[in-house]
Amino acid sequence: MDSFELSKFAGAILLALLAIVLPKTLIDMQAEQAAHSNHGPVQVGYTLPVAKQGGTQVAAAAPSAAPTGAIYDAVKPLFATVKADDGVSTFKSCIACHSGDKGGANKVGPALWGLVGRKVGGHEGFAYSESMKGKGGEWTYDRLAAFLNNPKGYVPGTKMVYNGITDPEKLAGLLAYLGTLSDAPVALPK
Repeated sequence: MDSFELSKFAGAILLALLAIVLPKTLIDMQAEQAAHSNHGPVQVGYTLPVAKQGGTQVAAAAPSAAPTGAIYDAVKPLFATVKADDGVSTFKSCIACHSGDKGGANKVGPALWGLVGRKVGGHEGFAYSESMKGKGGEWTYDRLAAFLNNPKGYVPGTKMVYNGITDPEKLAGLLAYLGTLSDAPVALPK
């Protein structure tokens, strides 16, 4: 075997190793980048259905990033200094699935105009999950904080695939912005 044949053999082995290692490396890099985006940490895989609720299988609840009251307790003091403009950049990650315009159409998720004070699971024309329809009550700032912090933990079985916002400052800004999406904006709590 001459050196040219040996070089071809070594090149073929290196190419095979590259073909095996490169896709995994690119996937890991993409997952790491997504973990640092507004969507929060990346959860690999999926949750298997584990429980029945009213005859329908529901996915297991994701572990809560923070208890409902704890996240609101962290966000509420920030309302004194937060401005609605602070939440615009965070809201940009929402517009892929939601409309924030008055009279905006439902997309993958319901339109968000008039969200604060609206019945939970009650926007006309959107097919909510049974668990969301059964939640009851209205969207208040504390309930929105808990839901947007950990959607699947607050409403197990929700159709929302968003992982949640763990940064209290970003969450406070988003809540302030969502409150302005209304003909009669709801003031932030003091």
